[in-house]
Amino acid sequence: MRLLEHWPDFIPLAPPIESRRRTAFPMPTSDRITALFGRSPALAQARRRAFSDGARAYASALIATGAWALVTGVATVRAGLHLGPALAMSLFVYAGSAQLASLPLIAAGAPVWVILLTATVVNLRFVIFSAGLHPYFRHLSLGRRLVLGYLTSDLGYLLALRRWGGRAHAHPAGTEQIWFFLGMGMANWVVWQALSAAGILLADRIPPDWGMDFIGVLALITLVAPSVTDAPSVVGVLVAALVGVLAHALPLKLSVLAAVLAGVAAAMGTELARERAAAR
Repeated sequence: MRLLEHWPDFIPLAPPIESRRRTAFPMPTSDRITALFGRSPALAQARRRAFSDGARAYASALIATGAWALVTGVATVRAGLHLGPALAMSLFVYAGSAQLASLPLIAAGAPVWVILLTATVVNLRFVIFSAGLHPYFRHLSLGRRLVLGYLTSDLGYLLALRRWGGRAHAHPAGTEQIWFFLGMGMANWVVWQALSAAGILLADRIPPDWGMDFIGVLALITLVAPSVTDAPSVVGVLVAALVGVLAHALPLKLSVLAAVLAGVAAAMGTELARERAAAR
């Protein structure tokens, strides 16, 4: 005891037994999952239920999403990308339509600015998606909104708005809408990355005469069709298809860029005309 009286203050004593036990035995996995959804049992249960509901709501699109991801993975390798860049493209770009629009340009040796412009124009719809989701997630920090933006998909956006009906949750701090959206987004992300990686790894073993391009077209139609619900989207799709066919002979696969620009311009013009007619 006398030795302890003269123990220097700047040298710490051994931690208590309970503290050492907590250090020696890390938190169980189940506890970490519980902490992820919240320490409050009621709140954690509500969030888990919302997360599961989101994953189940997206289940109907998983087959089409998986087929689209598989075709995209195969196309990525056949366009000339090696394993590392192909997997990185799937992970970081994470946008099947932009990837498939860019791959013919990459294979044709198009300038970088043309590839980037094409991908940007194809993904302009996500600006509309972010505006539609803003009322639900505007109270979140920038980092969390970026994560939700990365997980946003076309069908996930439509399912979310149909379910919520334009009404934000009354208690943003404990909202279940975030976890419902996370459930949809994670279901889509896991299926996409798994099937895209499978397509990348098996691309050399899949015979070209299997018609993977046709399967990809069917999957894309399945995913796009639910979003074509009004006049602007119908006009945009028809104009893009027509321009894509007429401009097929353009060099460097610029028919893709021309079709996208024409489709977007036609959809925007139709929407403006409809708004002016309604104003009159």
